[in-house]
Amino acid sequence: MATIDKITEKFARKFAQRSSRRSLFTLIGGAVTGAAILPTLPVARASTGPAAPAGQPGRFAATPQDPGDQNSCDYWRYCAIDGFLCTCCGGSVSTCPPGTEMSPITWIGTCNNPADGRAYIISYNDCCGKSSCGRCGCNRNERDRPMVRPQENNDTNWCLGTESTVYNCSTAIILGQAIEQ
Repeated sequence: MATIDKITEKFARKFAQRSSRRSLFTLIGGAVTGAAILPTLPVARASTGPAAPAGQPGRFAATPQDPGDQNSCDYWRYCAIDGFLCTCCGGSVSTCPPGTEMSPITWIGTCNNPADGRAYIISYNDCCGKSSCGRCGCNRNERDRPMVRPQENNDTNWCLGTESTVYNCSTAIILGQAIEQ
């Protein structure tokens, strides 16, 4: 134990001789600032669990209770979409076209289904990896929020956490029924 005490004392004395209180406060301040900025960095938030069945990445797949033309901007799920529809680009309302990758980071919206009159939570996932398909461009901003709430804003390139940040098209996946207020 005496040896560890001597080494610790020697290290502490050398550190005290070579540094000042100001430099120590600078080091602590930098660490605190760095720790505060860390949560704002973009990260991949996709689960690494097993993949969902083909064509059904959301909890609910299309049913007869899912009315409307999925290639039209007026389709009920697209109430907060901003971008090109994957249904016009070789994908579907809930899957990306071949050669693209679905972004794990999304924005959300709450859209009313005219078939049952209920509101559903919709996850808008961008498909990334190829240049924009350029077909069926839609920009609907119903209940869009300012950038203070980025998870509900559709004006952001959400191709973060993917191999490529090049945007191709957007999907509209039903996550579940919204709670009535």
